Amino acid sequence: MSSTTVQSLRERSPSSYSLKIKNFSQLENLALGSADGKYLSRLFSAGGYNWRMILYPKGNDKDNGSDFISMYVELDSSSLSTPSTEVFADFRFFVLNKKENKSVWGLPQVLPLSTFKDPENGYVCLGQCEFGVDVIVAPPPTNWEILSFDEKHVYPYKISWPVKNIFEILGHCHTSQRFSVGGKTWAIELYPKGSRTADYNKWVSIFLTAADCETLKEDEKIFTQAYLRILDPRGSNHLSRSITKCYNKSNSSWGYFRFVSIDELRNTYLDMEGVLTLEIQFDVVSTTKHSLP
Repeated sequence: MSSTTVQSLRERSPSSYSLKIKNFSQLENLALGSADGKYLSRLFSAGGYNWRMILYPKGNDKDNGSDFISMYVELDSSSLSTPSTEVFADFRFFVLNKKENKSVWGLPQVLPLSTFKDPENGYVCLGQCEFGVDVIVAPPPTNWEILSFDEKHVYPYKISWPVKNIFEILGHCHTSQRFSVGGKTWAIELYPKGSRTADYNKWVSIFLTAADCETLKEDEKIFTQAYLRILDPRGSNHLSRSITKCYNKSNSSWGYFRFVSIDELRNTYLDMEGVLTLEIQFDVVSTTKHSLP
């Protein structure tokens, strides 16, 4: 496959898909919960097929894109009539330049006057000439997406959960009451004796769960940056572990199988009455507005 890159300015917005990022630096810092640092847009329809735009905020190192903005388009294979279907398409990638603000457009050097006035060239015949312009107005994109990082809350946003008699709790998992942050519902899952057979009675497992992920659509995501903590009841030596994760319908829980050993928890993190206090601190919760599918 060959490709040609031509860079130019254009005044009208993209007609197939528009992706607006409300806080680009936050997108970089999060690294999107992805090892290769890419953001995948929602699926959109163009030319009778479904597509997805892929954005690398820090560049795609694997494709010689280091220190660049890298942008790609991926064809959704499920929209093909047969796996062997060939699709030919031209792509134009856009980056909005907000300094450009024009109401008059034109070319200052269309044709040299000497060339225009020379009768041999055919532009002027018996004193007559003609000028024209084609104006093609493209409609605004019918497919769009706006990714922002919840601005309604003043972060950090903390929630504490005291747990009494942790080792007398019946059942494998103990779940906190649900709470709302960033327009989403969350809960903390605590496994006092470990969540895996290999860790049973050795480690305490703790997870942050997006409790309403089942309501998300297949390609809908929530980017979250948070900290799970076990508070030190006798000082400030809190045990803290970070969560930078993309939650979606099929991946609604993230945390640590081996958050703290049971022995360390008994010796350090229970207060005089045997109460364990967990804390969740949210630094970032993303929200996405989008056009209807």
